[in-house]
Amino acid sequence: MAKTAKDVLNLIKEKELKFVDVKFVDVPGTWQHFTLPAHRFTEDNFTEGMPFDGSSVRGFQTIDESDMLLVPDPDSAIIDPFTEIPTLSIIADVEDPITREKYPRDPRNIAKNAEAYLTSTGIADTVYLGPEAEFYVFNDIRYGQTANTGFYAIDSDEAAWNTGRDEKPNLGYKMRTKEGYFPVPPSDTLSDLRGEMVMTLLEAGVEVDVHHHEVGNAGQGEIGLKYNTLVKMADHLLLHKYIVKNVAAQNGYTATFMPKPIFQDNGSGMHTSVSMWKNGTNVFFDEKGYGGLSETAIYYIGGILKHANALLAFGAASTNSYRRLVPGYEAPINLVYSARNRSAAIRIPVTQNPKAKRVEFRAPDPTANPYLLFSALVMAGIDGIQNKIMPPPPVDKDIYELAPEEKAGIAQTPGSLAESLDALEADHEFLLKGDVFTKSLIETYIDYKRVREVEGVALRPHPYEFYLYYDC
Repeated sequence: MAKTAKDVLNLIKEKELKFVDVKFVDVPGTWQHFTLPAHRFTEDNFTEGMPFDGSSVRGFQTIDESDMLLVPDPDSAIIDPFTEIPTLSIIADVEDPITREKYPRDPRNIAKNAEAYLTSTGIADTVYLGPEAEFYVFNDIRYGQTANTGFYAIDSDEAAWNTGRDEKPNLGYKMRTKEGYFPVPPSDTLSDLRGEMVMTLLEAGVEVDVHHHEVGNAGQGEIGLKYNTLVKMADHLLLHKYIVKNVAAQNGYTATFMPKPIFQDNGSGMHTSVSMWKNGTNVFFDEKGYGGLSETAIYYIGGILKHANALLAFGAASTNSYRRLVPGYEAPINLVYSARNRSAAIRIPVTQNPKAKRVEFRAPDPTANPYLLFSALVMAGIDGIQNKIMPPPPVDKDIYELAPEEKAGIAQTPGSLAESLDALEADHEFLLKGDVFTKSLIETYIDYKRVREVEGVALRPHPYEFYLYYDC
């Protein structure tokens, strides 16, 4: 049952909470927050909102239009699991202080628009999403960039490169490169740490299916969250990242959702499953269809594949993302679909349960702003369904083993963030339907990514360039 403002105020009183921490998300997809004494938090805050400076938030207002409002969502309220002083944590939506309209660059508002638009089409009344955000846990990370220095240095007690380290004693239970999938302790040294992360998630109201070590030998893991509706799943994903990082830090570790921190080992992806429902029935299921998929689901896939390059501007949202999307590391770089093939960008998980039938888009990673990515996946799918876009035939062979002439006909994901941003710039009309996204948001997003990230990386010498060219 959804919480009301009175429920939240009663929770504060009952638990004797001392502060209220108000969180909201910026355009790149990172939580921002401020904190006020609990006695200053009243029912009026849920209607009148709380002012803040939007010009200081990435992707929001210019300085001449900086005043904005945050309106808390009572249903998002939880007790913060990490503050020493008892604190309520609550997520807020952004509004214009004059018109009181929902702010069109607030990613959470966009996600609400996408849910409403889906219902208006009559295709479905509910969309469920299930992201699998992989991450690494390291013992130490150092990095720096100045005019005359550029470096990073990672260490992990589990890593293959530490078999010869003097640990007084070194017990030798290190994982070989690309062999981190499912080993038991003592090789998996992080099982209890992930368990603590899971317990914290459960206490915060986030349902978890499973946790395990992932393929990357140097501390890669995954915690599988149970699927949920679009806005709630995006809320839960940011809470998931918050909990993983804080539990790691409290135990003397550092956690990162960066897609490719380790050279020559698997990157961290965020395979994202989607299903659409109408009147309690999964409209993606048909036992007679390929992989148990309905015609609606096939058209959904057609929309995703048609707009895949543009979608990856949101889904593989960093320059580092494209160091993961390369052959040889289970990377889903091939823009095809398959019931079994994990090198396909879209996989149909094997299940005989009609309720579990879903479409899994494997190319995204955890640098995505989940509100924007999930909304874009819904909009691309709607476009495919409405226009009956038929994808290419499924590919069930090992794509890496195909003959060159067969492989030549298979499209692949973009090779860089710059290419994905160019694709979004050229292909975004499908996102504007129903006023879900706005041109202003898309232009702001593209400009931020190009200037801050693409150009920022391109301008700086890379350490490997010294290896290649210093003696030229």
